[in-house]
Amino acid sequence: MKQQDRKGADAPAPSGARVLSHPLVRHKLTLLRRKSTKPKKFRELISELAVMLVYEATRDLPLHPEPVETPLTMTEGATMGEKIGLIPILRAGLGMVEGAWKLLPQAEVWHLGLYRDERTLAPVEYYNKLPTDPTVQLCLLLDPMLATGGSAIAAVDVLKRWGVSRVKFLCIIAAPEGVQALHQVHPDVEIYAAVVDDRLTGPGDPFPTGFIWPGLGDAGDRQFGTG
Repeated sequence: MKQQDRKGADAPAPSGARVLSHPLVRHKLTLLRRKSTKPKKFRELISELAVMLVYEATRDLPLHPEPVETPLTMTEGATMGEKIGLIPILRAGLGMVEGAWKLLPQAEVWHLGLYRDERTLAPVEYYNKLPTDPTVQLCLLLDPMLATGGSAIAAVDVLKRWGVSRVKFLCIIAAPEGVQALHQVHPDVEIYAAVVDDRLTGPGDPFPTGFIWPGLGDAGDRQFGTG
């Protein structure tokens, strides 16, 4: 069992994805996947994993030097050099905002409403309240699941038309197909995931097509106790 766990943790990620390899991530993912996990605990785990994803995704933030006075003396400090926006994809992405805000309390939050047509699997935009001109330099796009990649691609399209110079996509679980699709259309967008699963379900599976396998089901329904 330990050998299988090590192999899973060390497995190479698809091109374009940066996968967190930390024991706490593996532990929380296991709890998140469990069918018996209740919505309250599920939301807590989503938030906790979002903290870890944001930590990794912000390693390259530019800094401005700034002197700071401690109780003992003056020393050299630093402050963030970019304004950051958190963009949760409604509705499942809402669960990641609180965790992201814990590390970035000064970040602006803007919402995009996208849902997947269950027949065509194509994204449908139904909500967009972005201001006319961009107010941030870096957008962290938040969605627990990267399945087909359709919604992620559509969301990045919106943000680039808005005029944002940098976009990073943060998800809890990704499918290889989604990683590949997003990377092909937007190779400049860095993808951060807690794990990349095996595949998407297809016509031969006893489940709806386009779900991440083994996955965790529908992240929105499990967060909000619906479905």
